[in-house]
Amino acid sequence: MFDPDDLESIREGYDRWDEETYGPTVDRFGERKEAFTTDTGGQEIDPLYTPDDVSDLDYGEELGYPGEAPYTRGVYSTMYRGRMWTMRQYAGMGTASETNERFNYLLDEGQTGLSMAFDLPTQMGYDSDSPMAEGEVGKSGVAIDSLDDMETVFEGIPLDEVSTSMTINAPASVLLAMYIAVGDKQGVDREELRGTIQNDILKEYMARNTYIFPPEPSMRIITDIFEFCAEEVPSFNTISISGYHIREAGSTAAQELAFTLGDGIEYVEAAIDAGLDVDEFAPQLSFFFNAHNNILEEVAKFRAARRMWYRIMEDRFDAEKPASKQLKFHTQTAGSTLTAQQVENNVVRVAYQALAAVLGGTQSLHTNGKDEALSLPTEQSVRTALRTQQILAHESGAADTIDPLAGSYYVEHLTDELEREAFELLEEVDERGGMRQAVEDQWAQRQIQDVAFERQREIETGERVIVGVNEYEVDEDPKEDIEEVSEEEQRRQRERVEEIREDRDSEAVDAALAALKDAAESDQNVMPYIVDAVKIYATTGEVCNALRDVFGEYNG
Repeated sequence: MFDPDDLESIREGYDRWDEETYGPTVDRFGERKEAFTTDTGGQEIDPLYTPDDVSDLDYGEELGYPGEAPYTRGVYSTMYRGRMWTMRQYAGMGTASETNERFNYLLDEGQTGLSMAFDLPTQMGYDSDSPMAEGEVGKSGVAIDSLDDMETVFEGIPLDEVSTSMTINAPASVLLAMYIAVGDKQGVDREELRGTIQNDILKEYMARNTYIFPPEPSMRIITDIFEFCAEEVPSFNTISISGYHIREAGSTAAQELAFTLGDGIEYVEAAIDAGLDVDEFAPQLSFFFNAHNNILEEVAKFRAARRMWYRIMEDRFDAEKPASKQLKFHTQTAGSTLTAQQVENNVVRVAYQALAAVLGGTQSLHTNGKDEALSLPTEQSVRTALRTQQILAHESGAADTIDPLAGSYYVEHLTDELEREAFELLEEVDERGGMRQAVEDQWAQRQIQDVAFERQREIETGERVIVGVNEYEVDEDPKEDIEEVSEEEQRRQRERVEEIREDRDSEAVDAALAALKDAAESDQNVMPYIVDAVKIYATTGEVCNALRDVFGEYNG
């Protein structure tokens, strides 16, 4: 708290400066004729911030120290002075063998964690030879039809030496089961398996649409995963509650905060309702945020997120373990900001977004390739993206001190404002019956769509400048190497899954799938049955179809 006399002197000084700078008779410097607002939220930005804007700040209650409540300044006491963030480049290259090659390349180049991108059929629970997969096999990531594919992806990569993140949601239980099965085959103790499954179905209904089952059974599968992993794979993060895709769909920073933490609240409540103790599963929860263009707004967002989750877990759920109240998160730079025009500009965008993530205290980071507006990234572009992180870590100085922007009048003010706005949105979510109900009623989707529509209008009218798109344009076609998946590769993948079915014990698979259905129809945990099924090479599609037979499909 500042001395009142000092504050009064600061206010008088500000009024004098404001009159001299902006008074009606002053035209000395002028000012750019544009709206000064935050990137997506439209909050007006004052020309200058002073101690008066943070005069109510209570250091102990609102900031504290790194590794201590309320975790505004970081969840670990030494942050990057102790260990750098995990450099986890997102990769999935059509076939399992290609993905294995890309993973080994990235590890050789200094990447410190793996992140799997799956193709659309896998994300939707279809095998590569399904009519629903036609034309999409391997296009947006790797096709994983069976344990054979997962074994190929991790051939020569010991699972006790890497941490693996999997961007998979509706069939997350199946892909996690395959990962556990690979670890078992490698002889890795399940307690040593480390990584994350996204497993965030609510944001799929809200922003991304790769869902399979209706909300109620989807939530049941998620809580089954929580319970199973707490016992079997305690070092694996069972969910990555994702604001990334909410922001990609067009939300503001405050909406990203509110709806992401609202989803987190919903998952915690579902697990408690299923009889789980909050301190048994909450330490395995993780989050996934977007790093957008406005550096200082993003830093403030990350700091506000940690403080908000601490307060939610402390006040709402009476969590006792410190780890239950720590918001740990992965960050990815903003794919929606990448442009097909002048793709080299994307290298700059990604670097600034990565800087925001590091200044905001992320635990792991993916930097996009410059060409991802056009295709899967090439080997050269992913190397540049990884080098961006390495330069940031070792040359920029951003990792040398913890929470370096703390105390900035603007950053602290913006942190408070984002927290306030996000909590107001959460109050409205509560009034509507919680996040699941807000999603089922399409309310949350409409909030995001309204912002996305306004943003696009601003771009089309030129109010919002996108360099290389509506300003500073050049008349040239992009000349980039494009990573493509051939029809021949897709054909080979379809043949591969057919061969798996021919070579396995079909009677054992049928029995395992029948047992899974029985478990799904009862209140048994489905995860052990899924692990049993994939170990004898039941396919992704077959396991998901068994669950479809019990739970049905969601048609939105």
